[in-house]
Amino acid sequence: MTDRQNPVYPRIGLLIDGVWIYDRPTLCEVENPSDESILGTVPRATPEDLQNALASSARGFEIWRKTPPSERAAVMRRSAALVRQRAGEIAPIFTMEQGKTLSESLAEIERSCTFLDWDAEEIRRLYGRIVPTDPPIQQFVVREPIGPVAAFTPWNVPMSAPSRKISASLAAGCSIILKPAEETPATACLFAQCFLDAGLPPGVLNVVFGDPDEVSQTLVLSPITRLVTLTGSIGVGKHLTRLAAETMKPVLMELGGHAPVLVDEGVDADEVARLAVNWKFRMAGQFCSAPSRFLVHEAVYGDFVERLSARARALKVGDGFADGVDMGPLANRRRLAAMSDFVQDAVARGARIAAGGSRSGNRGWFFEPTVLADVPFAARIMSEEPFGPIAPCASVSSMDEALEISNSLSMGLAAFVFTNESERADYLSRELQVGSVAVNVFTSPGGDAPFGGYKESGIGREGGPEMYHSYTVAKTIAERRVRI
Repeated sequence: MTDRQNPVYPRIGLLIDGVWIYDRPTLCEVENPSDESILGTVPRATPEDLQNALASSARGFEIWRKTPPSERAAVMRRSAALVRQRAGEIAPIFTMEQGKTLSESLAEIERSCTFLDWDAEEIRRLYGRIVPTDPPIQQFVVREPIGPVAAFTPWNVPMSAPSRKISASLAAGCSIILKPAEETPATACLFAQCFLDAGLPPGVLNVVFGDPDEVSQTLVLSPITRLVTLTGSIGVGKHLTRLAAETMKPVLMELGGHAPVLVDEGVDADEVARLAVNWKFRMAGQFCSAPSRFLVHEAVYGDFVERLSARARALKVGDGFADGVDMGPLANRRRLAAMSDFVQDAVARGARIAAGGSRSGNRGWFFEPTVLADVPFAARIMSEEPFGPIAPCASVSSMDEALEISNSLSMGLAAFVFTNESERADYLSRELQVGSVAVNVFTSPGGDAPFGGYKESGIGREGGPEMYHSYTVAKTIAERRVRI
């Protein structure tokens, strides 16, 4: 193997007040999902470490909020440049601990940089406004940074999720304490180092690992933090929201979804299947806007299932470093067990396995790209987010039926519509109870557009100008222009 294929896994530390701390008890081990080997260990922050991180963040906020926007933008641009410069070193570590193919790791690294690019420019557009009033009083509104941010990010997107939150915080003038996922700590640490090397003042960015309950209780209940943000599951989101409510903190929650794909009659079933297989099975289906319910018009249902199944069977599954691999492993053994449970439940209820359906090999957490046909709506996978490489398909008699099924769940993050009828596309886009809709394409909003959910899929938006409603507070100032 080359050095690129066999990189040296870095030592994981806590970043507090600009200094990496390594000599702490072990919280857990980091496992390679491709071969189940142990890569390293994650340190556990002590109660004193967490309090030091909070105090550091408070000091960092006082420095950063007074830093001119042009200087903040310059640090962000330098950070993005360093990440891009080091992408070839970071991507193999990324693949090693998360399992994505090397190309997927590189793509996420670049996507993470685009968030910094956009926010570095958006800094100059965090406008206030003048409110007309009766002279001699002048009234105006300014937006100020909300304060230190407590951010919790997941293992499936270990750089882009931290990037969204760090980038928004820095642009708004906030400091941030990041608690990344223990399954993928090195990616977050290597990302954080780029900010230090770009000149970010100590305390503006802190990184901690530790017991989840202890970390969340300490960071969220502290009077120092003023915003709590999570990319993660609905259950964890509700837990953190309840904690935040105790100190009246606002939250920004990007939570789980169960993205429906509505396939109308009259479409080219093979073309939709080609697009679907590329999007559905990227990252082994482990991303929040992954298509997870295919609701297909009966007129094209049989053809679509056949074409999707054939394309799924043609995908090459293997180690993310191997040439020609289309899909890597699941990120942890919990997901492997969950996939088997979903398939068994669906089959027991009458579904048919059209492709895949089982674990691939006996080493590593590989699961075959799977297509389930004729899945009854009572099956668990039709109401629970699979978060894996399973595409359940069901036939519908009309797009109205597909719409009703799509909106029947308590979550609504993303949806996809494939139709050749423009009026129907417009109608479905407006009526789907989700935060983002893609018509005749599989895509997800980038840094320049808001992303978030309806109902239990979240609170607030990440990306676009709308994001800054969470990271800033509006202050109204009334001034009587007279001598007194």
